[in-house]
Amino acid sequence: MDLLIVDDEGNLRRMLRALLEDEGYSVREAVSAEEGLEEVAREAPEVILLDLMLPGMSGVEALPRFTELAPGTPVVMMSGKATLGDAVEATRLGAFHFIEKPLTPEAVLLTVQGAVEVSRARDLTRAIQGEMGPEAKLVGRSPAINRVREIIQRVAPTDARVLISGESGTGKELVASAIHALSPRKGHSFVKVNSAAIPRDLVESEMFGHEKGAFTGATERRRGRFEAAHRGTLFLDEVGDLGPEAQAKLLRAVEAGVVERVGGQRPIQVDVRVLAATNHDLRAQVEEGAFRQDLLFRLEVVPIHLPPLRERLQDLPLLVAHILQRLRSRRGLVPPHITPGGMQALKRYAWPGNVRELMNVLERLAILSSGGPVDEKDVARLMPTPRGPGDTPGYLEGDPRPLRERLEDYERELVRGALEGSDGNVAEAGRRLQTDRANLYRRMKRLGLTD
Repeated sequence: MDLLIVDDEGNLRRMLRALLEDEGYSVREAVSAEEGLEEVAREAPEVILLDLMLPGMSGVEALPRFTELAPGTPVVMMSGKATLGDAVEATRLGAFHFIEKPLTPEAVLLTVQGAVEVSRARDLTRAIQGEMGPEAKLVGRSPAINRVREIIQRVAPTDARVLISGESGTGKELVASAIHALSPRKGHSFVKVNSAAIPRDLVESEMFGHEKGAFTGATERRRGRFEAAHRGTLFLDEVGDLGPEAQAKLLRAVEAGVVERVGGQRPIQVDVRVLAATNHDLRAQVEEGAFRQDLLFRLEVVPIHLPPLRERLQDLPLLVAHILQRLRSRRGLVPPHITPGGMQALKRYAWPGNVRELMNVLERLAILSSGGPVDEKDVARLMPTPRGPGDTPGYLEGDPRPLRERLEDYERELVRGALEGSDGNVAEAGRRLQTDRANLYRRMKRLGLTD
């Protein structure tokens, strides 16, 4: 891991170098912003430590140039004479973090560790996107996501129909987009139909189009989504919510490549690749008579299942880094620094809303933290709080784990919360939980909350 220190104080550079090299980092030095920019131009480091007050070009003046030369590289600003305005300006210009002099080894190592994690996550994200093309944003390195990525790469060049299953918020549309982007049809339209959002009496008109005068309000001829996707890809999201009549017409369109507008008499030939997605168990719906078995067979030529976030929590740091970077580039928000404790708090939550819920939580953190550090308590304040055993944070309907494991996690959260609220005082935590100290110690040991 390559770090660059830009500071005109020789003693400070030597102290930082010794401290960081003891931790296994490779360190380069520069005595001015100009020299630091030359170093970055030669080879971009993973992290930059930049002094605010430098001879010639100041750190604040140089910061945009560093971020331009090394996009995404975390820049840690250092100063002993900075004002609040300086810190705000540095953060606005993209600084990862701001630490005050005199520097303490603990503060330096903690900040550098956080910056290194962000840098590594950035590199992994770039590698993942490079594997699947610029349009793909499936982030993760877990075996389940690697398997999804492998199937996408195999099926994308074909015209095979794909059924993507998974809970809401897992990223089914991303998978469909990736398949289209890697297919020979990528130069043509990618058309999405949200089956659940279309009123039942308008589904056929939306999908297959209608002729003028076909029904009240049909004042002109309209092409449907199948025609709009001609030579491209049609993505049928939440296909399990289609009614019986729409399913019958969809079956014909999928089998024969023929659609007929509402009120029309002429069949229209279309060349469309169909991708479908659902958060329902379509096989169970077939048994209940709510979904056509022959349509399921046509749609599920290649199945892809997206795992819920709680089953791939090892991907969480990558996802956090990816989402925070997107918030910076698309929303102009200054991403917070998630401390190791904050990351552990995020990992303890079961994420019933999956990646979509994670995106909402991180946007909230970015807005409320103003780019500052986010620790375990900050995360806890934003997560749902338990009101009883039937409403525990992150363990809502859909959690497939045995009752024993879910109750144990609930108990762990209660004990941890009492300990945090008591600043680690076990006796006080026991009083809050209305249990004696010895019993609480036994529970802490069983739950893995002791050293």
